[in-house]
Parts: sequence; C-alpha cells; structure tokens
Amino acid sequence: METVVLVNGFACKDAKLVQANDFFFSGLHLMGNTSNAVGSRVTPVTVAQLPGLNTLGISMARIDFAPWGINPPHTHPRATEILTVIEGCIQVGFVTSNPENHLINKVLQKGDVFIFPKGLIHFQRNVGHGNAIAIVGLSSQNPGVITVANAVFGAKPDIPNDLLAKAFQVDVKVVDQIQSKF
Repeated sequence: METVVLVNGFACKDAKLVQANDFFFSGLHLMGNTSNAVGSRVTPVTVAQLPGLNTLGISMARIDFAPWGINPPHTHPRATEILTVIEGCIQVGFVTSNPENHLINKVLQKGDVFIFPKGLIHFQRNVGHGNAIAIVGLSSQNPGVITVANAVFGAKPDIPNDLLAKAFQVDVKVVDQIQSKF
C-alpha cells in the first residue's frame, strides 16, 4: 500500500510517477461565463487545478468581465497579486490597513500592470463599453480568496444581525435584506 505524502495539504506525487499533465493546464483561452450577479468570472490556475504547482509558490488566474462587471472586494490571505489588462479598460483599487483605510485606485488600459499587496482588500471593475480580460499572477500556489460580502453576509451560521447592524451603522432590517441574498 502506497503512503500519500501531503505537502501544504496537497498530495506530493512520487517523482517516478510524475507526468507532463501534472504540469499542464488548458483553458485560459476560453472566456468565462459572466452571466451572474457581479458580471465577472475568475478562472483560477492554482494547485487545486494544476498539481505541479505544489511547493512552487506561484499561481495565476484569468478574470473575464462583462461591461461594468466587477470582481468584488476581496483579499488573498496568502499572496500578493499582479494584474495585467489583456483587453478593455479596468478600474482597480485596494484599501490600506487601519487606521488610514486609504483607497489606492487607478483606471488601467490594455497592457497596464497593477500590484495588490498581500492580504489587502482589493477590487476590479470593467469601466469600458465592451468585455474586459485580465490575467493575474499570485505569489502562492494556494493564495486563498476571501470575498468580503460573502464572508460577512454569507457566513454559516449567520453572524448575528444586530452585531452587523451596529458594525455597519444600519438598521437590522438592512442586514436581514443583505443576508437574504447570500
């Protein structure tokens, strides 16, 4: 019986059994389906999709945007992100940490590059008239992603609505309405 060795929580294949497909991913040429509430689709290429990335400290993704589609505010707890606009015009931004919470943002054109520091909340939005595409590189084979709205309003079980109402300084009914969408 073969013992499975895990490195970073993923199987580390015996070197004698490694094949080219362990280091291969196909599909970044395909547009993601942006027919959803946010108007974007991320196609990740992390260790979960490409086993050969395990221990290499890198990954990537393609982000497709419908007109005015967004990649909602989110963070990567284990990675810095570098984004390159392939097509379209994309507004990008991140927020510095407390207490400043300063928004750093810019509108990028095709060929422009922008960096999002590790762990900071950031977003992207297509501000052009057509579809937009970005390719991102991440400094981890398993960068993780925490989408702020999903984490706060979609937690299971729910974060108490009175706590969220106080934190966001809104009525509990507003929190209930938002939570119902997640």
